[in-house]
Formats: sequence, structure tokens, C-alpha cells
Amino acid sequence: MATERKRPVISDGLPSQLPDIDPSETNEWIESLDGVIDERGAKRARYVMLRLLERARERQVGVPPLTSTDYINTIPPEREPWFPGDEFVERRIRAYIRWNAAMLVHRAQRPEIGVGGHISSYASSASLYEVGMNHFFRGKDHPGGGDQIFFQGHASPGMYARAYLEGRLSTDQLDGFRQELSHPGGGLPSYPHPRLMPNFWEFPTVSMGLGPMNAIYQARYNRYLHNRGIKDTSQQNVWAFLGDGEMDEVESLGAIGLAAREELDNLTFVVNCNLQRLDGPVRGNGKVIQELESFFRGAGWNVIKVVWGREWDPLLAADTDGALVNLMNVTPDGDYQTYKGESGAYVREHFFGRDPRTRKLVEGMTDDEIWNLKRGGHDYRKLYAAYKAAVEHTGQPTVILAKTIKGWTLGSHFEARNATHQMKKLTLEDLKGFRDRLYLDISDKQLEENPYLPPYYHPGEKSDEYQYMQERRRELGGYVPSRRTKAKSLAIPDSKVFGDIKRGSGKQKVATTMAFVRLLKDLMKDKEFGARWVPIIPDEARTFGMDSLFPTKKIYSPHGQTYTSVDRELFLSYKEATTGQILHEGINEAGSTASFIAAGTSYATHDEPMIPLYIFYSMFGFQRTADELWAAADQMTRGFLLGATAGRTTLNGEGLQHEDGHSLLIAATNPAVVAYDPAFAFEIAHIIENGLHRMYGEKQENIFYYLTIYNEPAVQPAEPADVDVEGLLKGIYRFSEGPALDGPKAQILASGTGMRWALKAQELLAQDWGVSADVWSVTSWTELRRDAIEAEEHNLLHPSDQPRKPYIQQKLEAAQGPSVAVSDWMRAVPDLIARWVPNGYTSLGTDGFGMSDTRHALRRHFHVDGESVAVATLRELALRGKVPAHVPAEAAKKYAIDDVNAAPVGETGGDS
Repeated sequence: MATERKRPVISDGLPSQLPDIDPSETNEWIESLDGVIDERGAKRARYVMLRLLERARERQVGVPPLTSTDYINTIPPEREPWFPGDEFVERRIRAYIRWNAAMLVHRAQRPEIGVGGHISSYASSASLYEVGMNHFFRGKDHPGGGDQIFFQGHASPGMYARAYLEGRLSTDQLDGFRQELSHPGGGLPSYPHPRLMPNFWEFPTVSMGLGPMNAIYQARYNRYLHNRGIKDTSQQNVWAFLGDGEMDEVESLGAIGLAAREELDNLTFVVNCNLQRLDGPVRGNGKVIQELESFFRGAGWNVIKVVWGREWDPLLAADTDGALVNLMNVTPDGDYQTYKGESGAYVREHFFGRDPRTRKLVEGMTDDEIWNLKRGGHDYRKLYAAYKAAVEHTGQPTVILAKTIKGWTLGSHFEARNATHQMKKLTLEDLKGFRDRLYLDISDKQLEENPYLPPYYHPGEKSDEYQYMQERRRELGGYVPSRRTKAKSLAIPDSKVFGDIKRGSGKQKVATTMAFVRLLKDLMKDKEFGARWVPIIPDEARTFGMDSLFPTKKIYSPHGQTYTSVDRELFLSYKEATTGQILHEGINEAGSTASFIAAGTSYATHDEPMIPLYIFYSMFGFQRTADELWAAADQMTRGFLLGATAGRTTLNGEGLQHEDGHSLLIAATNPAVVAYDPAFAFEIAHIIENGLHRMYGEKQENIFYYLTIYNEPAVQPAEPADVDVEGLLKGIYRFSEGPALDGPKAQILASGTGMRWALKAQELLAQDWGVSADVWSVTSWTELRRDAIEAEEHNLLHPSDQPRKPYIQQKLEAAQGPSVAVSDWMRAVPDLIARWVPNGYTSLGTDGFGMSDTRHALRRHFHVDGESVAVATLRELALRGKVPAHVPAEAAKKYAIDDVNAAPVGETGGDS
């Protein structure tokens, strides 16, 4: 007898092991569904099921949501709210802005300039922005605080064009688009760059993918400020305007789970789905709106689709058997683009004509009427309904997926064309057609006079449109975008607070990482100033010794701690709280950097200066998130980055991908980064104190600090009584003078953990070879280089003046003998100052890949240990005839610098 095959259980996330407590009732429900299917058909049954699911969600019954819905608008016509604006006036405003945005780019392509620009992105998104500008975006003067708006980078011409109509920018400034140096009086940056236009732009967004992620962490940071009682941000919303092509960037979708998990209903994404990226369709064979809907719904977001304009509503209402919706569902994006590049007749035949039922739907419409069936992203009523629903929705972030046409209104040469993103100029025919479509009062003569310089259009300050714009922005709290440039200073603690770690560690061995943590704990004790710190940790608190902050400062969570912690009885237990001060980001350097940016720009976005302190594995800072840190520089972020477990040999057991010997080199490429590689705890104290005054005191410099710190325990010396603080902060000071000997002199320059090897070399040189070597602590190779470059630039521009000497030259010009530099970084780091060092210079470094071994073996392998430094110094002296030629070889043999097993055992500890 054949065994009965069991029906597979497909749960789709539904509980499959719950007992059926009333089988009869269950069968009644199943029979009812069967009845609807049999009598009314599958479409009616599907509708009933969807309504039941919707009702279940309304009644808080936890059933999994649909991840994809039909390719139609989420909000049906009967649920659209009344539109409160003046439709005619707003349409005219959009027309003026569209024209001026296009002319801005077109005029920048005049023959003697030709600097480029992008026309089509804003053309597709004008309605998306204008509905917000007139009805939703709050300026900084709003009683509840201003919104934070991440404008899409390629749409910047539209923002400039609106600012021109508002009277914020002149025609002369518009003509300086992308000519920031050559245009008289200064020009306008190509994209949203706060550093280049600090009163206007607030967020840099054109490095695609960073805008979405940073917007999420900005919204989260707003809640953090609110929950900690620092500022009431409950009425402030974050808006991020994105492109559908941009959503292919990993960063665009990488953090959407955080937004849902923390219920950031103060966040709205608006994705401009014009179906095109830079070269062609985003999803030619698929449907990007449907794909994005599934991503966001699955992650727990509220999704609102705005696919079709109001002209489609009667057709959809008449589609009683679902034929039109079916066509919409199965048509790929590549075809939708082709339809908008053709004609109404083409759409009639190749879209509606694919099903006799849909062909009949449009038989009473002309080809022009079919052609004028708009996409939803160009219908301000549909958009207003979506925006209103978004800001009123609670418990979830919202994404609005708005379907548009790239290059809309620019004419047939631009609209929906694959090449439209690269098109920057309009022909005379294009200009006339564009003007006619926008109904602008510009004559043929004005266009024909000089097609390279068609006029901008302004209706005048007495016009209804101008008055309407001004009234709406007054009502909403002022102009956007705008940025606050003046920030209140903080009361930096007295120098004595920094004194504890300046006294050294006595006989105890303390890594510089732990020395910094001790300093931070002292600084955070101050009731006012301590609350300003924002410690940011990517799941490595215990590695860095930061877990000591858990019990007192607590980890921020919007939900508090709803579970019983397994380590609750321990002194350093893991504690979460809604008022927690620590941002513990998990294994997430990108998110941590986004939090660093949000907190480090709080002085501008919220008028609340905060001090972010982001500590991370050094290897996973500038290597992994350098693009974000460049955006941080653009946004004028302030704060401290701590590259912990730095160096290629200090984190000795971790191997190739963890051992960092190059982050200082990458950091040197970022003009806003002040990078230090301190050797001792007392150096750290001076650097942090100076940084606080530079960023948060009276100076308020737009910089952020990067300190590399090490996990190698060592006795921390007390601060020398005569320490050269100026040199320490500028980048170099003499830490240890060589012994008084009759032999030759040399100079050893070292940074970070390399200082230990330099001091060992100093001892060996004096003891074994009669050489007196001074040891210099180079706290910052990059600051020394910047000073030298500034000196050279000054000398270039003032050739008749007394030449300015670089600081490194001033410090070493009286020193005797050659200089040898050593650090736990590749040679290119100390080589940053090579050409300004007098009397000869060579460097040692950890070039190549890292490897796993003991510290002493690795340092002997890379030839940076004390013995190798001593041999390198002797070689430089021999080249100059200061020691016999055979001495370097003799020393190399004596110390066996080619044998890793001959290296003396050094510090093997790895604790913070």
C-alpha cells in the first residue's frame, strides 16, 4: 500500500506549530474563501484577502506584510486629502524653476567656459521638491525646529534656480556655476558642498549612497538628542531625496534595517524613480519600483508608491476585470522608457493594444490624450497625498517611490533618452520648444540673439508667484536649504583635568589606548561638558577598554533594555537605556562613521555642539570609510577619531587584513584631518586639550582629529618638566638628547610605538659604537608636511620677501648628523617630510602586507626594531665618513638583523 505523501508546510513567516483550537471554525473560514473564489472569481477573492490583511494590521494582529503590491498607487483617489495650495501658481513657479535650472547648466556650456553640469535629474524631480518646498519642509526658524533635507546631488541646479527666484542668489552668481575661482565675486559649486557654500548647503550628497545612509543616522541622532534630554527634536523630520540608480549602491540599502528597528518615523526617503541611471535603464528587464518596494517592506518600512498621475484614475476605475493592472504589472521598465520616447499612437498600439480589453478602455481617447497620461511623480496632488501620509505615519520610517521621466519637459531630444544624463546643451529648437511647453514670456528674438546665453526668467517681486513663494517659506520657518554657521562655544575643562595621565604610569605598563580611555573618563565626569561627549564604538568596546563606561554612561537604545542581561551581576555589565550616552553600532564601521558625522555637525544642524569620539580598529577607519570621512570634511564635521590597535606590527596576531601600516597616509589626503601618532600618554593629553580648544572653543575650526593609539602595554613616562609643548603640537620635539660622547652625532625621528625602538637604538649606538643620537618624537608627520607646503606656497607668492622656513627645518637645522626615521607605518608616512629634513635623511617602515607572528619577529622582519634602526644609523654615518665603512656590516652581523629568531623577546601583551 502506497504511503500518503504529506503536504509540505509553507509558512511564509506564519506560525506553523500552533494547535488548531477550533477546527470547525477554521473550516468555515476556508469554505468561505472557496466560495468567494468559485462565485466571484480570483480577483475578488484577492481583494478580500488584501482587505483582511489590512484590517489585521489596523487591529494590531501580527501577520507578515506583503512585500510587493500591484504596480499602482498605494493611496487610492478616494483617500487623497484636499490639496491646500494654489495649483495654478505652483505650476507657474515650477515652470520658472525648471527653465532657470536648465539655463544655469546651458549657459555654463558657453564656448569660453564649458564646465558641464546636469540638466535632466532636476527636470524629473522638480515636482518632488516643490511639493515639499511649498507645504512640508520646515526652515530653521520654525518653532519646532527645522527639517534636515538631503538633496540629491545632481539636482543642485534646481535648488540654485529656486534660490534665484527667492532673491537669495543673483543672475551673476548663477552664471558662476562651477566657476568658483575664475568667476568675478565667486561662483557656485557643482553639487551640494557645505564647505564650499557654508551658508547654503547643509549635507554633501553627490557621492552616491552616502546620502541615504547618513540621512538614516541623522534621523537616529535626532532621536538620541531628544531621548538624552539635550534638545527637543520631536517635530523635526529628515528627508532624503535619492535616485533609483543610486539605490544600487550598497550603502543606500545597507542601513534601512536600523531605521525600521529603531522606528524612525521622523525619516522619509523620496526615491525619484525615473527608471534611468547614467548610461541606460536601471532595470531594463525588471521593475525597480517593485524591487525597492520588496526591499523596504521586508525591512519593515512604510512604503508609498506614486506610480500614476490623476489622468489614469478613470481608466483604473473602469478596469473591472484587472486587465490594465495586469499589463502594468508585467511590463518591464525598459518598455516603459521606450513608450515615453515614442508617441501616443505607439503607446496605444504597444501597451494598451496588447490586450483587447485594455485597447477598448482607450478607444475613446485621442493619441494626444494617451500621450498626456502622466507618471505619478509629476502630479502634485498625488505627491501631496504621499508626503502628508508619510509625515503622519507613526512607528515606521517611510519611503516614497515616485515614478518620473528623466529630462521631463526638456523636449524629445532629452526625455527618457539613455544619453540624457550626459546632455548639457539645448539647441535653439530645444530652447523654443522648452519655452513653449512652460508657457514663458520669452520672445524668439531673445533666444536667437545668443543661443548660448538665453535669459533667465524672474516674474518680478510684485508677481503672485514671488509673493506666494515668500509667504509659504515664512509660514514654514524660512528658506531651505540653509546652514547655521555660527555655533556657541563650550567651556573646555581646566588644564589640570588633563594632568593625571601627564604624570605617567609609574611602574605599571599601560597601552596608549587605555591611557586615552582614562583621560576620557576624567573628562566625562564634568556635569555639563561630560554630557557633550558622544562615544561611538563598533562592537569592540572590550578590546579598547571602553566597556568600563557601560555601567555608568550606558548604551543608547530607543527601547531601553527589555531583557535580563546575562552579565547583570558583573561590575562591567552591559547596560542599555533610552538615555544612554554611548552609540554602540555593532560590527558596522560605515554606520559608526555616519554617527560620527551626525554628532560632529550637531553644532550646525541643532545649535548643540557635541563631541563625537569614534574609536575603531585602525585598519578599518580610513581604509574602509575614507569616502565617508571625505564627506565629513565637506560637511565640516568636528570631533575625534581614534585609530586603536594601530600599526602593522603592534596588532601582531591578526595578520594581513588587520595590521594597519597605511591609514596615516590615507588620512594625509584629507585636508580637514589633523592626524597625530603620539608615543606617550602625556602627548595624548596635550593633543586632546588643544583639539578641544580648536574645535569647540573660541576658534571653532572646521577640522577633525585622528589619533593613532596602540594596544602594546608599556611604562608611560611622566611629562618632562621642560617639554616643548609648541613642538609637540606642531609635530616634532626632542624627547631624549643623546649622551655626551666624543664620537659622531645622529638624529632619530620616531612616532607612536616606534619611539621604543628609537630609544633602544639610542642605547645600542652609544653603548656599542660610541655614537650619540638624539631621539625626536614626531607626533605628526602630516602637520609637519602641511607647514612645509604652506611655507613653500608663501615663498612662491612672495619671492622678494625673506623666505619662510618650514618648522621641521627650523627644528633640525642645528642638529648634527644625518636623520633616520622609524615608525610602525610604511616608509611613505615618514617620507612625507623627506625633502625638508636637513643634513641627510632615510626612513625605515613596515612596507608590504602584515603577517601573524610575535611582535619582535615581525619588527625584525620589517627591520624597524631597535637593532635595525641602529644599523641604519651607522650606515648613514658610514656614507658620510663619520664611522669606518665596515661598521654597518659588523653591526648587522652582531645583531643578526636578517634572522627573525635572533630578535630579543619584547613585550608580548596585547591588552588595551
